[in-house]
Amino acid sequence: MIDQSNYPFVLPPLPYSEDALEPFISSRTFSFHYGKHHNAYVTNLNNLIKGTEFEGLSLESIIKKAAGSTEHASIFNNAAQVWNHTFFWHSMKKGGGGKAYSSLLEQIEKDFASFEDFVESFKKQGAAQFGSGWVWLVWDGASLKVTKTSNADLPMAHGQRAILTADVWEHSYYLDYQNKRPDYLSIFVDKLVNWDFAQKNFEYAIK
Repeated sequence: MIDQSNYPFVLPPLPYSEDALEPFISSRTFSFHYGKHHNAYVTNLNNLIKGTEFEGLSLESIIKKAAGSTEHASIFNNAAQVWNHTFFWHSMKKGGGGKAYSSLLEQIEKDFASFEDFVESFKKQGAAQFGSGWVWLVWDGASLKVTKTSNADLPMAHGQRAILTADVWEHSYYLDYQNKRPDYLSIFVDKLVNWDFAQKNFEYAIK
């Protein structure tokens, strides 16, 4: 992913064209989700931290410093959403989906009994997230887990490493799937998941 170690932060380029994931996610969805929502978080973050103690920090350092602070909630929300969206774009690819492989698949089968059980847990928790948020595959230092977070919250604020995520805010799927979040999550797993990205994240997490 693009280096986000210095202010001012920039909107990272997508790892593919806006129409690359059609028909599963439309270019129209990307024009709003990436071009407007993600871009707004970047702009807001730069405005919020200009001239503050956060200005010299990397994106991840800002997130960790602001996490849990009522005073800095706006900074956390925008910084986390910049990170979350960048991670989400890379969690998908054209021709994705299918099955994990190598050490990640072995760990999934160890921690979830089977790959199919992991898939069901991921889709079930993503569909059950009340309101806006994210569903994640994370490494907690000892095992893989499926978790969900509300709004901008993310695994690094809880000492976990993100391996994979799906965005379940309505703007991520509503133009293409309306209120059918389970259908969107099924397509995400079956047709879009970038297992190469997830495998690299897992290898980094267990070092």
